[in-house]
Formats: sequence, structure tokens, C-alpha cells
Amino acid sequence: MADVLTWTVQQRLELEERAEVLRKELAEVEGRLVRLEAAEAVFGEWAEATDGGRRSSGDPDPEPVAVTPGAAGMRLVPERVDGMGMEVLTSDYRRIMEIVADADGPVMAKDVARALGRELTPAKVEPVRGQLRKLADRGWLSRTGAGRYLPR
Repeated sequence: MADVLTWTVQQRLELEERAEVLRKELAEVEGRLVRLEAAEAVFGEWAEATDGGRRSSGDPDPEPVAVTPGAAGMRLVPERVDGMGMEVLTSDYRRIMEIVADADGPVMAKDVARALGRELTPAKVEPVRGQLRKLADRGWLSRTGAGRYLPR
């Protein structure tokens, strides 16, 4: 009987150690993902500003092509201009806008992450913080000095 108890305790300890290793690995992967998303956004802005260096000034305009947000360097969050509705945003960004609008006051990234049903770990909150920052930078939200967000 004691052998079974010893074995189960050993197995539990081994699994706890493995779970911790996997949590750390997941956090690293998610951190890399956030950095790649940021790099993609920077490259998209560059491509948008320079047409990706694909056309010289003498080339005729290409035929229009139907695109979706995020395709071929198109911004997922466009600069907000008067009269622009939330329908230009992807569903993820619209959901974040709704959460901020429905809040009683300024919200923090962890509040939005909680409302989205995400765990409150740095690996889950940081991408939401990046999305909020992107919405604020492009004129969709206001950011307070304390890192809280309000609708405009």
C-alpha cells in the first residue's frame, strides 16, 4: 500500500515539474508571437507607406483587388477618421471596443482580458495590452497616463 502511495506522489511531482516547464515554454512562445505581431505591424506600415518598394513612379496603377484586413500589409486597425464605424475593424478588435465602451470607467488590459475569458497571466494579458495600445494609437480609444483606456 505504501508503495502505491509513494509511486503516486512521485508521479504527481514529476507531472508538476513537467507542467512548469511547459508553462515556461508556452510563455516564451507567446512572447515571441507578440514580438512577431509587432514586427508584422511595423512592416505593414512600411509597406503601406512605400508600397513595399514594388512600383516605380512610371508604372501604371494595378487593377483593384479585394482584400481583407491583415492581407498584404493592410492594417488590421486603420487610422480612425470622422464617420468611420467599427465595421472596418476585425471581430476581435470590435469585441475589445465593445468591452471598453460598456465599462463604467477607464479599463486596464487585465480587465479586458478577463472580459474576453482569458487567463490573467502575462502571456495572455500582454497581447490584449498591445491591441488596446494599437486602438489608442490609431484614434479609436483614449489612453490615460495610468495605462487605462476609455472610448473616444
